[in-house]
Amino acid sequence: MYNFQKGNTVVIGLVAIVLIVLGIFMFRGSESEEMMDNGVNDEITRGDDTATVQDDSSAEGDLMMINNGGSYEVYAPEKIAMAAQGDVVLFFHATWCPTCRALNADIESNISNIPANLTILKTDYDTYSDLKRKYGVTVQHTMVQVDSEGNLIQKWSGSPTLADLVSRVQ
Repeated sequence: MYNFQKGNTVVIGLVAIVLIVLGIFMFRGSESEEMMDNGVNDEITRGDDTATVQDDSSAEGDLMMINNGGSYEVYAPEKIAMAAQGDVVLFFHATWCPTCRALNADIESNISNIPANLTILKTDYDTYSDLKRKYGVTVQHTMVQVDSEGNLIQKWSGSPTLADLVSRVQ
């Protein structure tokens, strides 16, 4: 009888520890979601000659940063046609990719340096598998320049800055 009670005590103790650990993870997860919800609201901010519009209706929000000419926008199929008026580069971005986040931050902080004839489309690497297949994209942080019909002009990986990306556009 004594061993049975000792065994029950150990099992109850282990269950209690597991529940406490799960509770901590759930609390931290809800705290992170709340911080994300607070950080991604519908907003419009205007700088000197730059407008930023973000709408939290999609997973990433519909980010659109436009200066007096060039722009940085979330990918949508119809935006490929913008190549008829200038250059379009798809930036295959993943939220979990540190180099993608670094380039994204550099583009956003240097938005006024995007040339007037360039549109950069932030394309979710994890969502657009069909585009990855079409353009032979095998790693995140890949840039694909396309024409207005969506045909590949060139592809490269690893631009660490907006300046490097712009220098590679044909």
